[in-house]
Amino acid sequence: MIDELIKEAEPKFQKTVEIMEEEMATIHTGRASVSMVDDIMVDVYGTKNPIKAVATITIPEPRSILIQPWDRSNIQQIESAIRDSDLKLNPVNTGENIRINLPELTEERRKEFVRIAKEKAEAARISIRNIRADVLNAIKKAKTDGEIGEDDMYRGEEDLQKAVDKHNKVIEEILQKKESDLLTI
Repeated sequence: MIDELIKEAEPKFQKTVEIMEEEMATIHTGRASVSMVDDIMVDVYGTKNPIKAVATITIPEPRSILIQPWDRSNIQQIESAIRDSDLKLNPVNTGENIRINLPELTEERRKEFVRIAKEKAEAARISIRNIRADVLNAIKKAKTDGEIGEDDMYRGEEDLQKAVDKHNKVIEEILQKKESDLLTI
C-alpha cells in the first residue's frame, strides 16, 4: 500500500520538475531561444492563444528571434503581447514579421534573472513538499486505520523522503546550470 502511494506521487514529482524546467527556459541568458516567447498569450480571434499557436518562431541569429504570424492581421496583437509580457523585450514590427533583438545582459540584469530562477526553483521545492505532505498524511491515516503497522509507516516515510531528495537534487542541478549560464559572459 505504501509503495502504491509513493508510486502515485512519483509522476507528480516528475511533473513539478518538468514545469520548473519549462519555466527556467523562459529566463533568457543573453542567447535567443524559442521557449522565451512561445508561451506568451496573444488575444486573437476572440480567444487567448500562445504565440506558437498563431505564428512560426525561429532563431535566425544567436541574439535575435523572428516571429512570422500565419495571419498578418494578427501582427499587432502579437507585438502588443510581447511588449506587455514581463520579459521586457522590444519587438520590431516590419509589417510581415516581428523581430526581437536581445540586448547584451548587464551584470544587474543577470543577477535579477538569477534571483528569478531561484524563486522558480523554490516554488518547485514547495510543490514537492506539498506532495510529500499529502502522501505522509495518507501513510499516517493508513496507520491510524490499522491498515499498516508502525514499522511500515516509518519505512514508508523513509522511502518517500528518498524520492523527495532525488527530485530536489534534480531541481538544484537545473538551478545550478541556469545560474551558471546566466553568470557566464
